[in-house]
Amino acid sequence: MSQDIYDLVVIGAGPGGYVAAIRAAQLGLRTACVEKDKTLGGTCLNVGCIPSKALLESSERFLGAEQHLAEHGVKVGKVELDLRTMMARKDKIVSQLTGGIAGLFRKHGVTSVRGTGHILAPGKVEVREAADAYTLETRNILIATGSTPASLPGVTIDGDYVGTSTEALAYPEVPEHLIIIGAGVIGLELGSVWARLGSRVTILEYMPTLLPMLDEDLSTLAGKLFARQGLELVLGVKVTGTSRKEDRVTVEYIGKDGQPTGITGDRVLLAVGRKPNTAGLNAEAVGVKLDKRGCIIVDEHYATSVPGIFAIGDVIPGPMLAHKAEEEGIAAVEHIAAKAKQARSTGHVNYDAIPSVIYTHPEIATVGKSEAELKKAGVPYRKGKFPFAANGRARALGETDGFVKILAHKDTDRILGVQIIGPRASDLIAEAAVAMEFSASAEDLARSVHAHPTLAEAIKEAALDAGGRVIHL
Repeated sequence: MSQDIYDLVVIGAGPGGYVAAIRAAQLGLRTACVEKDKTLGGTCLNVGCIPSKALLESSERFLGAEQHLAEHGVKVGKVELDLRTMMARKDKIVSQLTGGIAGLFRKHGVTSVRGTGHILAPGKVEVREAADAYTLETRNILIATGSTPASLPGVTIDGDYVGTSTEALAYPEVPEHLIIIGAGVIGLELGSVWARLGSRVTILEYMPTLLPMLDEDLSTLAGKLFARQGLELVLGVKVTGTSRKEDRVTVEYIGKDGQPTGITGDRVLLAVGRKPNTAGLNAEAVGVKLDKRGCIIVDEHYATSVPGIFAIGDVIPGPMLAHKAEEEGIAAVEHIAAKAKQARSTGHVNYDAIPSVIYTHPEIATVGKSEAELKKAGVPYRKGKFPFAANGRARALGETDGFVKILAHKDTDRILGVQIIGPRASDLIAEAAVAMEFSASAEDLARSVHAHPTLAEAIKEAALDAGGRVIHL
């Protein structure tokens, strides 16, 4: 390994880290990216976003072939599941994308370093791999180590019968009864996968309401649709532990009535969220300050309390989203590059326009504020709402559940929030995010021409409804 001084050493090659490294190289910074795993891409590409979406797509197609082709006039024989092939497809996609990052590093001249990064001091990163250790010298350090699954007292992870999302992405057979602890994004997405493939799925959730961070209209409809799909949602309960007897696992919990009870299945998925991954970094020892949740405290340029050390993504406060980490990484390195040239930094992230998606069926996507948040802040608003049942394209697809809702300021008409539950919501939300990035009004969306017939027309109609002039309802 060359002992020349780097301009930037990035620790972590997840979406935030690898994107930051590439952007830094584009800006002329001599950059190295340290990653402890064998492949690049972090949790997202290896055991998170990408493999879960591959399984969600495959399982949805399996269910569609089994239950919905006949209504289109397509007759098939008995549909059979080939789980091994489905898993192989998922693994191939992961391999292609992680290998693609390695190619991007070569293209842009980013030095890829295998090992665990350990900050010795500002400007010094020790890389440890097996019995070897060496030091990289750098003018700047960017921490992008992501997050790890959160634990729960009394629940022991054995990596087999009781596991995290990593194990649930690679079960060797369809569980007869899958018990999921946590009805968040991970629990609902992976619960949907295995329910479609034939599992009985029971989801235990501590909160008394489903997805409380969402707009109430969304969470209420989502709960009804998930129940219709066969997901057993048990809300308002406190899990106290797990116990295993041979090939069965019992989850003990305290019910709504305050009485202890339990439920037994053959697999348990612990999905109670994630926590910042700062273990082994030695960050606190060199002066980097953390908050009470273990997140690294940064300023508006992602600088930590130690000059020359920056942090982005899941290790800093805010929602744990891959696309948020990417944008933070770009903003951080653009600031670092500008500082080196004594120029003004242009990098920034608009946190009011970061979309969030849950890839269930139907999909759920939001950007901006919910009605509850606007009411709490005392912000006057108008809302427009349009159901997919009144959209021609949704009818043609046979996907009529859900709606689009737009919240606009009562006085200025500026879009404050958009909520979508329905077909292709993950794609539709991009229009709303762009509109909010440019401070668009509901009127702007309403007067923009949308192709017919498309799902996006539901956004236009919701914008029209915000002005009291919806057409197709």
